[in-house]
Amino acid sequence: MRIVERIMTALVVMILAGLVLVPTAQVIMRGVFVQPFIGAEEFTRFLLICLIFCAYPLVVQKGENIVMGEFKAALPDRPRRVLNVLISIGAIAATAFITYVTASNISRNLNNATPTLGIPFWLFLGATLLGFAGAAAVHLLHLRKPPQADKNVVL
Repeated sequence: MRIVERIMTALVVMILAGLVLVPTAQVIMRGVFVQPFIGAEEFTRFLLICLIFCAYPLVVQKGENIVMGEFKAALPDRPRRVLNVLISIGAIAATAFITYVTASNISRNLNNATPTLGIPFWLFLGATLLGFAGAAAVHLLHLRKPPQADKNVVL
């Protein structure tokens, strides 16, 4: 499991680097060389979509997703454990359903692409599939080992 986490982290870091470099290159191309970087906005949107969905399993694994910590902390120990299991089951169902719907949409959109750069839509949907399938797997692991300790944040 550790190797998968490292690979996903490296992928997310590369996507984030691209998300910084593409707009920077666009500014340099326009400002220094007076040449447009055709499709930079479209490619930046693509990278942002991929970043969000590819990072999702990592966020769930680290317990950095949004939780109702104050509500759960107010519960006695046994109901809190039951609630954690119910939350994991609900999260597995939701992420598995979205994974299934995304996979079926990929098969229907194999020939569609973005207008400027021609990036195939299945790449966008593939990042979504990877993210939700990974999150479903993490939630499955949380059934064996309940979610990490609640981190209450007071603003």
